[in-house]
Amino acid sequence: MSLFTRSRQLPDTTEAEAEADGGGATGEEVTEEVLEAPEAAETTQAAATIETAGTAEAGETSEAADSPRPGWFGWRRRYPRTARGVSVGASVLAGVLVLLVLLFPNRLDHMNLRSFFRLPVEAIVLAVVLLVLPPKARRIVAVLFGVFLGLFTVLKFMDMGFYQTLARPFDLVFDWIMLGNATDWLRESFGRTGEILAVTGVIVLFIAVLALCTWAVVRLANVMSRHRQTAVGTTLVLGTVWVTCFTVGVQFGGVSFATKGNTEFLANRVQHVRNGLGDAKVFEKQSAVDAFAATPPDQLLTGLHGKDVMFTFIESYGRVAIDDPAMAPEIDATLKKGDATLKSAGFASRSGWLKSPVTGAGSWMAHSTFLSGLWVKNQQRYLNLTSSKRATLTSYFQKTGDWRTVGIVPGVRKSWPEGKYFGLDHIYDSTHLGYKGPYFSWTPVPDQFSLEAFQKLEHGKKNRDPIMAEIILASSHNPWSPIAHTIDWNDLGDGSVFEQIKKEGTNPTEVWKSQERVRTEYRKAIQYSVDSLTQWMQRYGDENTVLVFLGDHQPVPTVTKGSTSTDVPITIVAKDPKVLDRVDGWNWTDGLKPADNAPEWGMDKFRDRFMTAFAK
Repeated sequence: MSLFTRSRQLPDTTEAEAEADGGGATGEEVTEEVLEAPEAAETTQAAATIETAGTAEAGETSEAADSPRPGWFGWRRRYPRTARGVSVGASVLAGVLVLLVLLFPNRLDHMNLRSFFRLPVEAIVLAVVLLVLPPKARRIVAVLFGVFLGLFTVLKFMDMGFYQTLARPFDLVFDWIMLGNATDWLRESFGRTGEILAVTGVIVLFIAVLALCTWAVVRLANVMSRHRQTAVGTTLVLGTVWVTCFTVGVQFGGVSFATKGNTEFLANRVQHVRNGLGDAKVFEKQSAVDAFAATPPDQLLTGLHGKDVMFTFIESYGRVAIDDPAMAPEIDATLKKGDATLKSAGFASRSGWLKSPVTGAGSWMAHSTFLSGLWVKNQQRYLNLTSSKRATLTSYFQKTGDWRTVGIVPGVRKSWPEGKYFGLDHIYDSTHLGYKGPYFSWTPVPDQFSLEAFQKLEHGKKNRDPIMAEIILASSHNPWSPIAHTIDWNDLGDGSVFEQIKKEGTNPTEVWKSQERVRTEYRKAIQYSVDSLTQWMQRYGDENTVLVFLGDHQPVPTVTKGSTSTDVPITIVAKDPKVLDRVDGWNWTDGLKPADNAPEWGMDKFRDRFMTAFAK
């Protein structure tokens, strides 16, 4: 190709027009990239002059002059000042967007103005990389980094959601299955329309974040290329400022000005992923250790022979319900009333604290931790456990052959193959309890009805074997609106009576507009679950009934207000004093309310301590 031909390919636009066209290269930049020697540039310029003169003599107008300028229908040529303003504004917007993304925290409770008045080292490193790369490599790296920055931002958003519900960040190894659980919760709590709108919004947001971040980085790369000298000087100054401030430890309002938070964030995630990938082997070794694996069946749980034993989980019944000043008075009154109800029927109780492996959700992991004696902190551990030969507290009851083992699981709406792993002879899910009433948001069956169904289906039968029952009370499950309230047990019928009760309840969409309303409804839900359980014990319990009830985890941070405690209360209730004598060494508190200084055990410690206490 001749120098004359190459000169005609040079863009005939002003710098403002090139910038308004999305950050494309100007004639100056193209000349710099195409022509490598001053002599070539001079020759090209001379050839261009000759061609222009020849065209003028022929009275012709060049094609470039007649055709619309590049841009939106030639608007840049007609409105050069506006074009310049749009160009500058777009470049500023791109810079601000990249800076905000790098400074954006991954937790809503860390969101404040001070966190955005910092200098991230990652922005300086990115500028250096873009400046030293040749044009083609620079464009490729800009696109790749833009996409990466978009994914990085999406991860921060996911962290925000997980911190708001589970009080922890998103696990890149184990938490993908939780996304399906989240859509199920949306559908069951807010209907199919609410689920579709939420999922659609998430998808649109995901695409928008990726597109905007990529555009912003590419735009900045082009601006830095066109104004290389200014970009180099600015980068050197900012780099010097960052090093100085980081070395001296400059802070504003307690926040370090020079930050490398994104680098640390990514390093922690990489390490977390590595740990997660190796967690299966660690868990396998732990599950192989079982102090009771070799114990003969006739020597297991002998201290409970002839007793009906109920292990009952109250959904989201956490320490916050007892300790929080805004809820404590009403919860305390409910527990005192429950104590009085049980004592009037001849029962006594002891209470303590357990530390749950999860917060906000993931009840099945808490249940399996309690029953297996292993710390089941993620979905992979749960799947490994339920496909293993590890014995659980419930399966040890089954192993003795002295108990009929049943599960009352109203929250289960579909096939639950893991139920057999837990050693349950029969499982009653939401479709097998005889309930004909309405759902209460997520909750398929109100607690009072679930307990009455247990009485009719199992506990109330005559000439039966002793029962070991795992019972899940789900009325206190998020979103706590609407909730049922206790009624006369004789009026329960098939549950149709709850239609009117639901109509009188609150709307979850309205409740969740206010944190205080959410906390109030949560407190009422816990009160309802405790009332239902203590009334059932008074009505149907006898000298052979032993009840162990506990919370599975703390509620979501909206209720706990950021508390890091994972404690849940646990209580054992019995009429036979010999039962409680066996746990005297636990130093638990008398009554349904554990004292502040009552013992705190990991939830995985309960199985072995319980089996040891009732082994002889």
